[in-house]
Amino acid sequence: MQKVIDQTRLWVEKVVVGFNFCPFAYREIEKGAVRYVVSEGLDAESILTDLLMEMEHLDVNEDTETILLIFPLAFNDFEDYLDLTDLAEALVYDQGYEGVYQVASFHPDYRFADSDDEDAANYTNRSPYPMLHLLREASLERVLEHHLNPELIPERNVEFAREKGLAYMQVILESVMKG
Repeated sequence: MQKVIDQTRLWVEKVVVGFNFCPFAYREIEKGAVRYVVSEGLDAESILTDLLMEMEHLDVNEDTETILLIFPLAFNDFEDYLDLTDLAEALVYDQGYEGVYQVASFHPDYRFADSDDEDAANYTNRSPYPMLHLLREASLERVLEHHLNPELIPERNVEFAREKGLAYMQVILESVMKG
């Protein structure tokens, strides 16, 4: 499973930070505040159990800013993955973590609702493996207060990906998988 973490870490460095898709990620990586966890779960129940354990980890580990829960053995079908993300968000709410933690989603076949598979913009959320990203909402709100026009970040990312083109974005993700 170390290979999964290594590939995910490389993706974060080359894509998320390298393309500045998340202008706040570099600082957290430099601080060592990103936790990479591989779930060997095969179904929603086991992955959601792992997600709850990671929220509990955040509760008691203030030095961990964000967690990438990676599940390489499950939810390869994007539509099934979307169902899982709905369950994950419901879990956050049901466990009293709404407003405390936020779930972001990344998947190898990520597709925005208004785009087709061939839209390079999808690569702003395409990752080596299906994963759920846990973020501390208070920290996110703090950094957004000091960022000029944070609402434009997704738009800028989409423009960047489309400008680079589908082939370029595909090659980058493939290079991450090769290590």
